[in-house]
Amino acid sequence: MAKLTKKQKEAQAKIDSSKVYSLNEASSLVKEITLANFDASVDVAIRLGVDPRKANQMVRGVVTLPHGTGKDVRVLALVTPDKEAEAKEAGADYVGLDEYLAKIKAGWTDVDVIITMPAVMGKLGPLGRVLGPRGLMPNPKTGTVTMDVKKAVAEVKAGKIDFKVDKTGIVHAAIGKVSFDAQKLTENANELIQTIIKLKPTAAKGTYIKSAFISSTQSPSVQLDLKSL
Repeated sequence: MAKLTKKQKEAQAKIDSSKVYSLNEASSLVKEITLANFDASVDVAIRLGVDPRKANQMVRGVVTLPHGTGKDVRVLALVTPDKEAEAKEAGADYVGLDEYLAKIKAGWTDVDVIITMPAVMGKLGPLGRVLGPRGLMPNPKTGTVTMDVKKAVAEVKAGKIDFKVDKTGIVHAAIGKVSFDAQKLTENANELIQTIIKLKPTAAKGTYIKSAFISSTQSPSVQLDLKSL
């Protein structure tokens, strides 16, 4: 096990390991214990009492964070020529079709979100091996396959994110930056958590949210008091 640096020890010492923190307390604390000399991302990890191997216990959804993510999300709109103008107007960073399909086939994936239209999905199928592992394959369930391209691009730019429980039963999501004030982090995290609570599968038995933690890119994690959520 790697030894902790002096700063890491100081940060760890500020966390009471016998205590669970309210969301507001944890949001303030994670700002205090972040060591990074850059504007680190703040993440929430929630362990769910579901079996993601079963289709009827899969938890997946989208949420628009009230204060955005603090990240400049790079959006590629793969659309037909008649939709290019509205995609550009909404703020898409890259707009086009065949030329970008060729670039992706060659290995280019320098974007965060891809938005497309139902008619184009057939062309994206063969690129699943490239896009799938990177979480870039558009999906109607997350609103990234739609005829309303303008709305979809605008929502992603404004802070809409998608999340999905992983194979270990955990949902990970970035909910802001350390530069956000604690109240904004609290409100963003609460919006995500409440959305996940509403998505509880009927097939899931027992405790749904087992534990939840908040941390930044280079900070220890702070356990949340589930009663405060």
